[in-house]
Amino acid sequence: MEAFFIFVIMERVAFIINPFSAKKNYQSFLNELKTKVQNPLYYISESILGTDKFIQKHFNDVDIFVAIGGDGTISTIASNLINTDKILAIFPAGSGNGFSNETKFSKNLDELLEKIRLKNSRKIDTFTVNDKLSINVSGTGFDGKVVKEFEKTDRGFKNYIKVSLKTFFNYKPIKVKFFNEKYQQYNGKYLMVNIANTRQFGNNAYIAPQASKSDGLVDMVLVKKFPLTYSPLFAFRMFTKRLKDDGYVTYLPVSEIEFKVNTKNWHLDGEFNKLKSPIHIKVQPSSLNILV
Repeated sequence: MEAFFIFVIMERVAFIINPFSAKKNYQSFLNELKTKVQNPLYYISESILGTDKFIQKHFNDVDIFVAIGGDGTISTIASNLINTDKILAIFPAGSGNGFSNETKFSKNLDELLEKIRLKNSRKIDTFTVNDKLSINVSGTGFDGKVVKEFEKTDRGFKNYIKVSLKTFFNYKPIKVKFFNEKYQQYNGKYLMVNIANTRQFGNNAYIAPQASKSDGLVDMVLVKKFPLTYSPLFAFRMFTKRLKDDGYVTYLPVSEIEFKVNTKNWHLDGEFNKLKSPIHIKVQPSSLNILV
């Protein structure tokens, strides 16, 4: 009777697995899923195109799409659900899991299945960078370069720190120029520029502690290159949710903004992208339905 009950509840749910996330260790999740859900509908993704096709094929038959992966995987799946009544759920399996941390999803399958059973959801904001979707934090400059180099490694938090340190010492600041006169006082050179819909990159590194995913705004974070002596304070503040405006960090809450930057290297939710200036940022209020 219990198995039948679970089956009925789960019949309009699809699980989409990125086999390359979490060092390809997805089999344990799949094995556990099969013991708790009778004949689950799942897809082991081979490409973004494959994921898109799977969602389109099952779109009318599924209410909840579950992303098993990191922020990039989640963003890919979310792009198919924007401005619809379909619900996004998450089983975190990435290296940073920033978005899943911010939306309170854990690596506990029983908790996830209970959330699915209750089927409660709410709308949150997303934003675009030159019409490309972002749900968490996107950026250019230092962290765009870090992501590019990080993708050449086996990922993991230790490798991220190693790449970050190596990149920091060699990185030349980027030049940013705003179109709107209101923001031209902020034209200048920066270590990095981040657009934050939520508070953290991942791994509890809070680049925008005051950011909200449901206020119709993103926090544009401008970080000037700082001396090595400031690094411990910057890291301490970032990991304790205490980063704030000071001589090196500036926060600009915006709903839409356009600017030029002299680099094409970006990361969108932790995935490396090349984007040509001018850069247009635009918030999409209450555009994504997420399980709570």
